Amino acid sequence: MTDFAARRTTMVDTQVRPSDVTKFPIIDAMLTVAREEYVPDGKREAAYVGENIDLDDGRVMLEPRTLAKMLDALSVQPDELVLDLGCGLGYSAAILARLADFVIAVEDTEERANEAQGILSSQGVDNVAVVAGPLAEGNEKNGPYDVIMVQGAVETVPTALLDQLKEGGRIACIFAEGMLGTAKIGYKIDGDMVWRPNFSAGAPVVAGFETPREFAL
Repeated sequence: MTDFAARRTTMVDTQVRPSDVTKFPIIDAMLTVAREEYVPDGKREAAYVGENIDLDDGRVMLEPRTLAKMLDALSVQPDELVLDLGCGLGYSAAILARLADFVIAVEDTEERANEAQGILSSQGVDNVAVVAGPLAEGNEKNGPYDVIMVQGAVETVPTALLDQLKEGGRIACIFAEGMLGTAKIGYKIDGDMVWRPNFSAGAPVVAGFETPREFAL
């Protein structure tokens, strides 16, 4: 039988800590949440590898290092409301649930949203609500948010999504730039967005976050 607890510790010791992630709440969350419960069927053995895990529809579950470094840069606080876009089967939302007050997680199909909510509930996570809808539209109904995370790459971020961020709020996403992207944190200051590059990372572009293509006639 696979010792997933040991693999979890190894993941933190070899992928997370060496990436300059030192905030105790993040380390504790990643040591506690059973990542193997949130991966697609047949991929449990790959749950703790240092690479993105394919979700079979052009989307991925971000590698532990990337997720941890984004969380570290965001500095999520215990009283904050978080919007998690593209939570997959719920792992990122489960981690965020241990850092924030409440998490609204969005998936693009009812089937996956229901599956993620079921897994989260089975793992005792009671401060996450998973809803279905286009990821790039966010979830205005339950906003505004202190923090927004996009679990994948973007070419552009819709203004309507940024409008769901509170003044002083932060958003994290990976901007696609050739073969390797850059994870950036955006800060809403006096109604404007200020973006700061953080580290290199790669992931597929999430549907709805593409730059509109112009075609010459």
